Amino acid sequence: MRHRSLLSAACAAVALMSAAPALAQVPPAPVPAAPATPDAFTYQDMISANRLGDPQVSPDGRYVVYSVTTTDVQANSRAGSLWILDLNAPDAAPRRLAISDQGANTARWGGDGNLYFLSGKSGASQVWRVASPTSAPVQVTNLPTDVNAYRISPSGDKVAVSLAVYPNAADLNASVQQGKAIAEQKTTGQVYDRMFVRHWDTWNDHTQNHLFVQSIGRDGKATGTPVWITKGFDGDTPSKPFGDESEFVFTPAGDAVVFSARLAGQTEPWSTNFDLWKTNGLSGDGTFTNLTDGNDAWDTGPVFSPDGRTLAYRAMARPGFEADRYQIVLMDVETGQKREIASNWDRSADTLQWSRDGQTLYTTAGDVGSTKLFSVDTRNGVVTPITGAGHVSAFQQTPSGFVFAQDSLREPGDLYFKTYLGREMPRRLTQSNPAFAAKQFGEYEQFSFAGWNNETVHGYVIKPAGYVEGRKYPVAFLIHGGPQGSFGDGWSYRWNPETYAGAGYAVVMIDFHGSTGYGQAFTDSISQHWGDRPLEDLQKGWAAAQAKYSFLDGDNACALGASYGGYMINWIAGNWSNEFKCLVNHDGVFDTFGMGYSTEELWFTEWEYGGTPWDKPEGYQKFNPANHVDNWKTPMLVVQGDRDFRIPTAQGLSTFTALQRRGIDSRLIVFPNENHWVLKPANSLQWHNEVFGWLNKYLTPAQ
Repeated sequence: MRHRSLLSAACAAVALMSAAPALAQVPPAPVPAAPATPDAFTYQDMISANRLGDPQVSPDGRYVVYSVTTTDVQANSRAGSLWILDLNAPDAAPRRLAISDQGANTARWGGDGNLYFLSGKSGASQVWRVASPTSAPVQVTNLPTDVNAYRISPSGDKVAVSLAVYPNAADLNASVQQGKAIAEQKTTGQVYDRMFVRHWDTWNDHTQNHLFVQSIGRDGKATGTPVWITKGFDGDTPSKPFGDESEFVFTPAGDAVVFSARLAGQTEPWSTNFDLWKTNGLSGDGTFTNLTDGNDAWDTGPVFSPDGRTLAYRAMARPGFEADRYQIVLMDVETGQKREIASNWDRSADTLQWSRDGQTLYTTAGDVGSTKLFSVDTRNGVVTPITGAGHVSAFQQTPSGFVFAQDSLREPGDLYFKTYLGREMPRRLTQSNPAFAAKQFGEYEQFSFAGWNNETVHGYVIKPAGYVEGRKYPVAFLIHGGPQGSFGDGWSYRWNPETYAGAGYAVVMIDFHGSTGYGQAFTDSISQHWGDRPLEDLQKGWAAAQAKYSFLDGDNACALGASYGGYMINWIAGNWSNEFKCLVNHDGVFDTFGMGYSTEELWFTEWEYGGTPWDKPEGYQKFNPANHVDNWKTPMLVVQGDRDFRIPTAQGLSTFTALQRRGIDSRLIVFPNENHWVLKPANSLQWHNEVFGWLNKYLTPAQ
């Protein structure tokens, strides 16, 4: 169904209010702030921007294929396509691949030089391939259900796919028939004997992600009955909701698969015990070897060395803590002996890649506001940064260097190239949003101050677009979520500080204690201290920013946050109530005690508050915003996604109820079809209209 235009929707709303007087009680939407200058970057620009990512370099190093997602705001839709760039032709322009015409994503090069990808043009998401970028595509798999992730074996003769199946079914066809039978039932009641009942934004439909393997014939097509190689394993691979093919890999010989998964059982909602498991060949006999049984925390991301003798992976140390540091571990494939490398490197490693000589691992990690590409020497553990400021989201090796996707606070993602040894600035390869070159962005800089415990805390200040020396500007004080997260030097399509700068606001962001990229002790410090240490950092950071930057109008500011940032908005309302003229709370926690019983990922609340609500009620009540509502006085905009199961809808409704009952100017926006994030283009536009209208209602323009 095509969504109506905003104008037609507004006309319909007027007609409804005329027909139903009760609806006339709804206050009109605040008017959004106008751009600071005619050429300022706006949230409309951000919503419609092209999104680049997932670079994949061909085995010979000549080509890079990457994805571009475009947005049609009027149609309320996004579409993905695959693009290719010849790295051997410096002046060559990227070109869109014809395989994108009917949909294509998740492009991966096979060792044989074939380009594989997922496409739904056959009616279901299946694996396809092309022998060259210009050749006709060949459908590899023809399975009765969608492929959600895949791997091609090193020799190119097998494909492993992840499918959602009923684990109790006899085989894949039986699983499909079971799904059809369930769909035809007239009853709608869902019965559960264990959690998860629902997770992230989806109710449990009793399927699990499992792995199947098929042989690939000389014609490039998968043949034979798919072998259910994880049959009998009680768990998902890849994990839900965000897992991908990095969680499973063929052995170098292609005779087995190593995968990361958590046993579900009765403990899944409060466990982070993901292990690396190895299948017993490719027989699907239901037996598996646990390669990391000695670690009860998270093990993931297996990658074999070029010679096949070593398995590298990432491991956390503390069970139940989702924000623990990922340490790099090397396992001898023959003996099973394990050793940590770079154990003194106080950063959390992301996806790993081996160098071609097997002496170096490459990874990305957050580092004092940036996300950099690093090399890690596997012999001595020496860690060397390869990139500088900005946010590296993905990377691939070439014979002479790296192709990587990088963004920053001022620029969305584009591809860059940097040699292995050179100290030169990265060379830009793409321009995904050429129109942005004519836009004005706010200048930004990082600053530091003495925060809680007199420890160094960092933050960012962004000037409004079209900044004029001597003026005092209203301020958007943005508070990040997580809480183990960061508002660093990176681009966002949801909370983008440059959209506030484009509307004439200065922006202040503080990476308070609990933020990532500043060492694990810094991250750990927020657990069981949600309301004191971070608040102290926010207060001291706000004071330090005002003392350092004279253009900040401290008496003309609004605080905004989502998730933990939304929690902090509620906490500020009761514990720092006179500082801001308005507040914006998106999917924020209102009642921490209630969260202990209603959120689906119980490991989160139980770690953060020190145990279960019945064993440690004091941990849930110590920093509970619901206990301080009597101090609330600041106008607040409340936003809630009804499919947010991590912070359920009742939390947002409770916040709004408290505001209304106390007679505080407030406004509630509920998105029935959004989760923890607002993802749909039309909803994103509405969200920004409401948020910027709220700011404009309470903040005065620059003087």
